Amino acid sequence: MSQDVTIKIIDREGIAHEVQAPTDMNMNIMELVRAYELAPEGTIGICGGMAMCASCQCYVLNDVELPEKNPDEEAMLWEAFNVKDNSRLGCQIHITEAIDGLEVELAPEA
Repeated sequence: MSQDVTIKIIDREGIAHEVQAPTDMNMNIMELVRAYELAPEGTIGICGGMAMCASCQCYVLNDVELPEKNPDEEAMLWEAFNVKDNSRLGCQIHITEAIDGLEVELAPEA
């Protein structure tokens, strides 16, 4: 039986939210932010999670092992604004038990 994991998300106003994320619904960080309404409607996940807009860019703040970036994510981050060494696209970080305790900060709106 799968379980929920705890993810800490710092929104664009700098407010930290510790949320529970289900591991059995094939969700990703972008969808989690939308589900908890941690970003204004229409400002995150504009492309629907296809790694084509970078509106869900976030900064990974702790040392949780994540899957490698795929070529689409690498290309989108190459073109995005406010990119840092720890930038990832939230739509490409799937919620699994392996990311329990992940801490991310939403990148500023471009």
